[in-house]
Amino acid sequence: MIEKNNKKTIRSWAFFDWANSAYNLVITSTIFPAYYTIITTTKEHGDQVTFFGRHFVNTSLSNYALSFAYLIMALALPILSSIADRRGNKKSFMKFFTYMGGLACMALYFFKLDTLEMSIIFFVLAAMGYIGGVLFSNAYLPEIATEEHQDRVSAQGFSYGYIGSVLLQLICFLFVLKPEWFGITDASFPPRLSFLLVGVWWIAFSQIPFHVLPNGTPQVTKIKTNIFKDGFSELSKVWKQLKQIKRLKGFLFSFFFYSMGVQTIMLAAAGFAEKTLKLGTAKLIAVILIIQLVAIPGALLMSFLAKKVGNVNVLIMVVLVWIGCCVYGYNITNEYQFYAMAAIVGLIMGGIQSLSRSTYSKYLPLNTPDTTSFFSFYDVTEKLAIVIGLFSFAYIEDLTGNIRYSIIALASFFIIGLIFLLILRKNESKEIVKP
Repeated sequence: MIEKNNKKTIRSWAFFDWANSAYNLVITSTIFPAYYTIITTTKEHGDQVTFFGRHFVNTSLSNYALSFAYLIMALALPILSSIADRRGNKKSFMKFFTYMGGLACMALYFFKLDTLEMSIIFFVLAAMGYIGGVLFSNAYLPEIATEEHQDRVSAQGFSYGYIGSVLLQLICFLFVLKPEWFGITDASFPPRLSFLLVGVWWIAFSQIPFHVLPNGTPQVTKIKTNIFKDGFSELSKVWKQLKQIKRLKGFLFSFFFYSMGVQTIMLAAAGFAEKTLKLGTAKLIAVILIIQLVAIPGALLMSFLAKKVGNVNVLIMVVLVWIGCCVYGYNITNEYQFYAMAAIVGLIMGGIQSLSRSTYSKYLPLNTPDTTSFFSFYDVTEKLAIVIGLFSFAYIEDLTGNIRYSIIALASFFIIGLIFLLILRKNESKEIVKP
């Protein structure tokens, strides 16, 4: 058994966010999107690229690739989490996905226009490594912290993630902005070096949680079925339990829809900024750094507010702000407007992720042994939401030729999520007044 609320264990667990958030910042949010957009935009073909014989808009291709990665993981995670629960080896899976993601990032060092196809494959593998690692890390939350501390511990993890990713981003920032300081003459080298450093950082700092966190407790009862059937039967079992827990079911419906918007904006914002506003790598990195720094107090603020007014009320407020950001984003015409929106997004970005994770954890049945299976359901819900969100974003841009329409379409996802949150709040109020 893991000793709950142990400071060393919690700190070590939080370092996993420190390690893998470098991927989220450099690869999905700053240097990679800017570098990718620049090298795939040519005088001969504009923003059109060829991928294994098929033609795509460059930003649509990257969004389709991410969507594919999330879809594969949504299908694989139930099977993997079932194995982890039965064998008690969730840390082994954390290691596997961490090494896969880190090595794939290192391989992006070789990304140039003539290696587009292979680089997109590594881009997909890096995303899969990140997704898998996060699932098995999240599954530790109810095991390392009691319910009253889970908001704080979840926020601590995200805070560590923001701090760690910013530190690496600053190192990469020097190479990208001041290559002459290091005698670099190849303009593509600094961003490619950044991808390599992300992989090294990710793997190196993950050794801290790998050293401290236990593997888990294997289930005593062994069921003799194949692992594929086992995985989805676990999801089915979790779903049957969810249907009996109205709060948990209501929250998941809301989470599904607002995650379509949140995650898509986070993954596609950098491509939008580079493509429509021509910010350039330097300004884009500076903006994302500001977002990360604002997100640290943002996550802690949401945790504080949740204690005062409740998790659901805070989530409702945050989703309303996200809807406003979508409308505002559609009308952005200059970089200063983008900076203003970035500051707002930074404040609510970490908060909604941290609070969503801890809210779900609080709603789980008490003393359940199947934390990995429950968090697998949570992760599958989020990943399917991202698949739909990213695919919709890419398809609308392909269809209309205007990425702005993709942004405004995301507002509808937030509105549906808001409706489910309001229903959840109403149901919770009935439970409180019930004699």
